[in-house]
Amino acid sequence: MIPLVRRITAVCALSAALAACGTAQTPRAGRPAPAKSTAAPSRPPTLAPSPGGLTPVFTNGPRTKGRTVALTFDADMTADQGPRAASGEHFDNPALIATLRALKVPATVFMTGRWAEEYPDQARSIGRDPLFELANHSYSHYAFTGDCYGLPTVSADRMRADVERAYTAFRTAGVPHAMPYFRFPGGCYDQQALRALSGLGVTAVQWDVVSGDAFATDADAVARQVLDGVKPGSVVVMHCTRSAAPTTERAVRTVVPALRKKGFRFVKVSELIAATTGRS
Repeated sequence: MIPLVRRITAVCALSAALAACGTAQTPRAGRPAPAKSTAAPSRPPTLAPSPGGLTPVFTNGPRTKGRTVALTFDADMTADQGPRAASGEHFDNPALIATLRALKVPATVFMTGRWAEEYPDQARSIGRDPLFELANHSYSHYAFTGDCYGLPTVSADRMRADVERAYTAFRTAGVPHAMPYFRFPGGCYDQQALRALSGLGVTAVQWDVVSGDAFATDADAVARQVLDGVKPGSVVVMHCTRSAAPTTERAVRTVVPALRKKGFRFVKVSELIAATTGRS
């Protein structure tokens, strides 16, 4: 089953108090320390099921609630690409993650379970970094419909299990809390796929801006496509797979300052969904 996703309230350990939390405060003599809150963390925002109980689909946030934009990155790896990784192909992109950190850009990473198995240290680092949120991109990166960019397909009776297997892979890698958001491989879905995932409690996240970074060789062209397409509330789809999207990190270095100059603020998908549902 999908783990209950909870917000984590960061607690500074005593040994790191000065470095991580500022000056430690000692309760005055005779005065009890403040009681710890026992309230359960709230679940991240999701959309209500569509009519008929189908998995809801989110494409973009509100256009009238500030100039926000969410950069999302698909960490793709199919279930049968292990030999290619073993031979040296890089499905990861640590330089991209380092650049997002250096630029202080919040982002949502949609990761396949197979990627997390191949790069558990990186998956754990991303999943534990409050700058990012880690979401589900299936286990196998097999398509949930036919005729989806040549991807192999997963049968309808295996769709739910494929998504659940990805969450299991995240937990095994040491990711404490993956988000209840799912991105269909290739963005391909139909009523059958939405029905197969109903009951999992996930929101399917699409996008309204295609970066064009997949297999691109011109970083400037990718950046221009993003900058031309972004509107308030946009969700931009990019990739965190170096071999298949080698220009993404360079494009991000152009996109981020340009959008900030236009007054845009970078947010995670959860913030856009919260604004849509009124939970912001």
